[in-house]
Amino acid sequence: MNVEDFREFCLSLQGVTEKMPFLSVKDPYSREVLCFYVGSKWFCYVNIEVFDRCCVRSTPDEALELRARYDGVRPAWHMNKKFWNDVYFQSDVPDDVICQLVKRSHDLIVSKLTRKEREELFGA
Repeated sequence: MNVEDFREFCLSLQGVTEKMPFLSVKDPYSREVLCFYVGSKWFCYVNIEVFDRCCVRSTPDEALELRARYDGVRPAWHMNKKFWNDVYFQSDVPDDVICQLVKRSHDLIVSKLTRKEREELFGA
């Protein structure tokens, strides 16, 4: 998977927008982070220059299970490690599983949106 394919997949999910919210921070890695949002909340981010990993949300049980199953899934850097995982590209995590994890993260975040925000994004 490459960054263009990954971005295209994320944007194909319902209600998704993208932005780079860290352009003014000192850390060079963070300046290149592209975040994918559904409504007002992000569900995934990736560094578009390094393209080494993406960060996705899961349930606490899923997070532990994924970390036990794959070497390429680790607690997320700078995020709540109970819910967020870094999923490394070019690891033992197949591309189709990465896409499933991104979709699952999207769905979890949609479930956390307010009813009003879900209705605005997806209709009644």
